[in-house]
Amino acid sequence: MLVDGHVVDPQTWKDVSTFRKAERVRLYAARQKVSLEDRRQMAARISAQLTDILGEVAGRSIAVYWPILGELNLHPWMVEASERGAQICLPVVVEKNQPVEFHRWSPDSAMVKGIWNIPVPADAEPVVPDVVIVPLLGVDEHGYRLGNGGGYYDRTLARLPDELLTIGVGHSFARMKTIFPMPWDIPMKMVVLGDGTSFEAGPGDIS
Repeated sequence: MLVDGHVVDPQTWKDVSTFRKAERVRLYAARQKVSLEDRRQMAARISAQLTDILGEVAGRSIAVYWPILGELNLHPWMVEASERGAQICLPVVVEKNQPVEFHRWSPDSAMVKGIWNIPVPADAEPVVPDVVIVPLLGVDEHGYRLGNGGGYYDRTLARLPDELLTIGVGHSFARMKTIFPMPWDIPMKMVVLGDGTSFEAGPGDIS
């Protein structure tokens, strides 16, 4: 069978889809149990790590995200990075089941509801980022992420330059042994979790 342009064994894809669906249910349920204060603290730890990892951000184009479905809110870090000279942008779905665009955002940007009512900048100013901070639901030790299931980031990252720095961010309990990666899955180059741990993609355990 053909999935997103890749030939995949039907039974394998069925098994992997069933596994991922169950893991999403488990991880969404875990998110619901996290208090607002714990979410704030996890976001603060991730923000501190991002500041250390990226260093000087003036003149860099950094894609972040507007949180949905219990994702950690990095808005304060976005404001800080913008004030330090970074060009912040947000993912915008312009057509369902297609790669997203990244539109420029600033703390005073007017926002409107986009597809699925996710806020997006009112003024569409496309940007090609050199850093993409990607929300994740789960992640394995090789940097492969379990997302919400739409495939938008994988489609988008496949069309961006290889030297792009991708940083997956998620809750402290996002660790998984494997997501059983498929041919279209693109691993993060770095991962930062809400307990303050981080790692570069590759063999070995998360530490």
